Amino acid sequence: MSVPLPQNFPATGTLGPSMNPSEPASSPGPGKLLFRSNEQPSLGVELELGLVDAQTMALRSAVQDILAQIPSELEGYVKPELMQCCVELNTGVCLTVSQVEQDLREKLQVVQELCDRIGVRLWWGGTHPFSSWHDQQVTPNQRYAMLVDLLQEMARRLVTFGLHVHVGVDSGDKAVMICDRIMQHLPTLLALSCSSPFWEGRPTGLGSMRSKIMEGLPTAGLPTLMRNWSEYVWLVNHLVETGFINTIREIWWDVRPHHNFGTVEVRVCDMPGNLDDVLALTALIQCLVKALSDVIDQGAYQHDCHPMMVRQNKWRACRFGVRASLVDSYTYEVRSCQETVHRLVELLRPTARQLDCLPYLERVLRLAQGPDWATRQVSLLRQTQNPQKLVQILTEQARV
Repeated sequence: MSVPLPQNFPATGTLGPSMNPSEPASSPGPGKLLFRSNEQPSLGVELELGLVDAQTMALRSAVQDILAQIPSELEGYVKPELMQCCVELNTGVCLTVSQVEQDLREKLQVVQELCDRIGVRLWWGGTHPFSSWHDQQVTPNQRYAMLVDLLQEMARRLVTFGLHVHVGVDSGDKAVMICDRIMQHLPTLLALSCSSPFWEGRPTGLGSMRSKIMEGLPTAGLPTLMRNWSEYVWLVNHLVETGFINTIREIWWDVRPHHNFGTVEVRVCDMPGNLDDVLALTALIQCLVKALSDVIDQGAYQHDCHPMMVRQNKWRACRFGVRASLVDSYTYEVRSCQETVHRLVELLRPTARQLDCLPYLERVLRLAQGPDWATRQVSLLRQTQNPQKLVQILTEQARV
């Protein structure tokens, strides 16, 4: 089976401008990390989607069956994750959100067809409503075996699904500065994407249980404050040299620089319930990174946002989703998520026009009105009184 690929589809690999999947990571010498500069705010999007049995609607360890049928054109773009009940889809390098949409739609259609053949559906959500992490199988892979050995139960319970968005920037120093400045917006992104209200078959009362599971890892959650690329490289080297992590890939912050791809990678989001909402969040993230990059180029003063303010806003977002009240880091006023998003979209409209993604960005306003995906899941369970029916309905609605 062959699949037509977008015209912009790169021949060199996924996400980065010159990164080939067969190349080793850039390692010019001990203690060095070379940042691969991007002159444009290019995009790379990673989807982590659950695999559920089409009959029982429970999570199913089926990723190896899917990968065995993947056409050669998609090798390296459809990948396994830590757990065999998850499949990861990566875009190629894209310049616009519309290119991301074309890329993901074509790949999702292929993967959906393969899933249909083996009686599997794709689950779009941050956690599964009723399957237990105890029943899931780790992907047979040396790196994953090392992770489980190191992290024990904290790794084995990572049955969560997130959205990761890469945006290209032109230097490592700028990537670190953007990671610092974008932190105040991470709670807003989490609130808009909340889709994990259930854990171990029970309602948690949270909009994003996934974010709390991730925070159980020693190098996840909000990043530490860093001033420049040198400080980031020192920190990574320190963590490796002292045996705290095995490789740089074990840093799972909500936002992080990615030296091989030359990007800022935003990882805070739960997996939204459909592709349209993924694209809206992608547009918001691209506009945020580009706008912050422009401000840095203009030499604007860095406003210090207290880390505890970000932390409390993240908790509010995790708990209440789009119903959260968020504290403005400049005025210290408490505003609704809807007002916060409206102000942000207004601020980013000129950037969105420049990046040709205004219609995608404006969809964020509808997301903010709610209900968020966590609330929809809880409401569906209340209506159907059947968690299997909940999964069936949402997997059908999410098809592309």
